[in-house]
This record gives sequence, C-alpha cells and structure tokens, in this order.
Amino acid sequence: MPVTVILEVKAKQGMAESLVSMFKEILPDTRAYDGNIDIKLVQNQDDPSVLVAVEQWGTRASYEQYLAWRTENGSLAAIAEQLDGPPIIRYFDPTDA
Repeated sequence: MPVTVILEVKAKQGMAESLVSMFKEILPDTRAYDGNIDIKLVQNQDDPSVLVAVEQWGTRASYEQYLAWRTENGSLAAIAEQLDGPPIIRYFDPTDA
C-alpha cells in the first residue's frame, strides 16, 4: 500500500538557503530510488528556515530502505549539520475520502 511520508526540518539560523541547495542536489537520486513515487520540497512562507518534504513511496519499507541508504552514504549526517534540532518524520496512509 502506498504511504505518504512527511519530513519536516528546521535549518539553523542563516542556513536555509544552503539547506535548500543541498536538497536540490540530492533529490534527483531520491526520485530515482526504487519505491519512490513522488517528492516535493516546500518552504514555510512565515518561517523560511522550515522545510517540508512531502513524499509518496510504494511502501513504508521502501522508504526505510532509502533512509538507511542515505545514512550509509553520509547524506543524512551532512543534512543534520545544518539543522536546528532533529528531523520530524511522519507516515500517513491514504483514506477512502
């Protein structure tokens, strides 16, 4: 069953543009990763340091495999250096509404 993953991060002061650039660099690989259906990165209008990735994955397991790959290749550590606090990851199932 497809899953929607919401990833929310807050950049350290003065790092928002750098963080957006980093996402621009890595998102093509995310889009090509097995199980990814779609990903969009949005920026909060009232607080540009807050970024949200709205992701569609084939399964939660495929997202978790992707996350493990990003951990192994160092991408998550590089992103974490620019964050003001830990990322928030939430998983959502579709409804019939």
